[in-house]
Amino acid sequence: MSYQIKIPSTIYGEEGCIEKIKEIIEKEQARNLLVFTDQGIRAAGLLEILLKELKKLPVNFKVFDELALEPCDQDVERLMAKVNEEQGELIVAVGGGSVMDAAKLCSILKGAAYGIKELLTDSSQAKKMLKTVMIPTTCGTGSEATCNAIVAIPKEQSKQGIVNDVMIPDYVILDSQMIRRLPKSILAATGVDALAHAVECYTSRKATPFSDTYAMASAKLIFQNIREAYHNPDNMEAKSNMLLGAFYGGAAITASGTTAVHALSYPLGGKYHIPHGVSNAVLFAHVMEFNKDACKRQLAQICDNIHPVMAMEDEEKKAQYVIDEIADIVRETEIPLNLDRFGVTLDDLDFLVEAGSRQTRLLVNNQKELSLKDIRDIYQKVLK
Repeated sequence: MSYQIKIPSTIYGEEGCIEKIKEIIEKEQARNLLVFTDQGIRAAGLLEILLKELKKLPVNFKVFDELALEPCDQDVERLMAKVNEEQGELIVAVGGGSVMDAAKLCSILKGAAYGIKELLTDSSQAKKMLKTVMIPTTCGTGSEATCNAIVAIPKEQSKQGIVNDVMIPDYVILDSQMIRRLPKSILAATGVDALAHAVECYTSRKATPFSDTYAMASAKLIFQNIREAYHNPDNMEAKSNMLLGAFYGGAAITASGTTAVHALSYPLGGKYHIPHGVSNAVLFAHVMEFNKDACKRQLAQICDNIHPVMAMEDEEKKAQYVIDEIADIVRETEIPLNLDRFGVTLDDLDFLVEAGSRQTRLLVNNQKELSLKDIRDIYQKVLK
């Protein structure tokens, strides 16, 4: 089997490495920057860390900070109307997955003959119009490494991924000071999202030796650090490991792909606006329990890496240990265990089953085929 991996060409890591933005700007000979963030990031003072560096340089920059949480196609159109009015030689994104996804979309839409609607129909036509720099402020989405951008589709009450290799960022700055004051709830949700990337990619039908390497490294870092990072926010070593683990998980996606956890979570975000990491976390252990008999070997290998004292146990026990760890992490980090608080009830089940079954881009990656009944059974486990 032939396989490949495409990742950002330049990645910087270490607390304080945001200063590398100077090196990037000089290399790209950029004088007009388009800076993407959101108002929460700006209010937290994180954008100012970047702007402090930019103000030392002979550059102009325009900040776009009215980005929607989990943007829909109309949000992207409105953003592009403003972006196309500005000059720009380089895009810099400071934020979580929504900010980085919006920035990646702008990198292929600025000045292009096609629009977002055309990309939703056929993303293969995308071309990179501007290079991108990603500075993540959470430890989970992995968007800084991927060729994907997720867009909500209100009329379908779901989400869709736009996927094209040209959206892989050119530069990534993994500066742990950007997550120093990350709220515990966001650390938990984004961290479990990253863990889902790792486990799903490792157990995917499309897994390759390249994706396995990144997915396993991601799984080990996150399993072994997420509790510490959650309970002891001042432990910057744990947080740095989470940031790196999230990047590795994103890199795994580019060579493999997520599976049924992400597929079934999309309708939860699209219709009910449940945060992406939370919707994944609610479903994660239940989907892996369903998948267990089809990917027992891979789950056992993850167990060998994260809990080697079980090396002599059989595959069944090892696989169950990993699934139990996932469920325990969700409980310990106080992520909701069901959909009660989001107003999703059994009356919504038919919609969820139908919408979830349409996520074929990801469902085909699942080791075990899901029937409509299987999908219904999984959703029922998180509904009352």
